[in-house]
Amino acid sequence: MSQVDEKAPELAVETWVQGVPSTIAGERGKVILIEVFQVNCPGCFIHGFPEVIDIHNKYQGQPLVVWGLATAFEDFDKNNMKNLTTLLKSGEVTGDTLEAMTRSGLLNFNRLEYPISFPVAMDKLETNQDGASEENIQKIIKRDIETYDSLPEKTQEMIVQQIKTYLKQKVYSAQTFETYDLRGTPSTILIDKNGILRYKIFGTGQGLEEKVKLLLEE
Repeated sequence: MSQVDEKAPELAVETWVQGVPSTIAGERGKVILIEVFQVNCPGCFIHGFPEVIDIHNKYQGQPLVVWGLATAFEDFDKNNMKNLTTLLKSGEVTGDTLEAMTRSGLLNFNRLEYPISFPVAMDKLETNQDGASEENIQKIIKRDIETYDSLPEKTQEMIVQQIKTYLKQKVYSAQTFETYDLRGTPSTILIDKNGILRYKIFGTGQGLEEKVKLLLEE
């Protein structure tokens, strides 16, 4: 698994749906910001993309590369290539994203009010062979529940059962998402000019622009 302050692994990409394909190695000398999202993720479009698009627009002309990476770790009927292509061509959203943004008055005829103008790729999905293995269960516990060992036994059992249910329903495994050991979406990956992974940020409102500025100044 990729760790902060180590060399960033290349993205496992199914295809670049928008923009010119590139690689981390090919952008050496530039800061790389990768916004990892799911099509069926309201928070990605209400909070994640507006934050990243603002940075992308503000730092035009500086050595900053911005990519979007669509991934899928759930709701595979919605987080797919077809819906991603529709989103990028017309701005049309679907599923939970459509419902939440409509409720908040953030759409224009079911379409985003802002363009996504940077390159976007689709994460490579492979059939999830391991399923609800003990190794996968422990990996999620270690990653997401720091206090697990101090919890009551019944609570631990409930958590394990919930994770088993999730893993049994996880038809595919998204390769970049897994390689970078991300917790969910929206997530932002920041890579410095030397190709070193410097930040993995889950969620928004965590000083992303300040982190970008620091990396640009190095």
